[in-house]
Amino acid sequence: MKKFLVFASIVLFVAACSSNSSNTSNDTSTTAETPAAPADITQNPDYKAGLTLVAKYDCLTCHKVSEKLTGPAYVDVANKYADNEANVKMLAEKVIKGGSGVWGQVAMIAHPQVSEADAEQMVKYILLLRTN
Repeated sequence: MKKFLVFASIVLFVAACSSNSSNTSNDTSTTAETPAAPADITQNPDYKAGLTLVAKYDCLTCHKVSEKLTGPAYVDVANKYADNEANVKMLAEKVIKGGSGVWGQVAMIAHPQVSEADAEQMVKYILLLRTN
């Protein structure tokens, strides 16, 4: 539970720091369309469910959100793979079966105790963290 709270705090801090809430423009023109503000991913059900599962399993032992630990940062994974059903399935399979070679020679251990549905939900959460 302590790991979850620390992880959730870090994620919320990063989300708060990366938002650009100050608007220095004085343009009140209604003829030009203003770009939509980025969505708050923390309100996405996939984000909430995936974050809970990442904290439940041993993921935080080897991964962090924005920096490499033993395994790649979640942000790096999100930036490498498009958010589509094929990648969700492929990455979920890697979570369950383990693997190596994509991020270096250190192998990700297999997690056979993780259901396919839980692995897919964790991958959906990770892919929401895309920064580019």
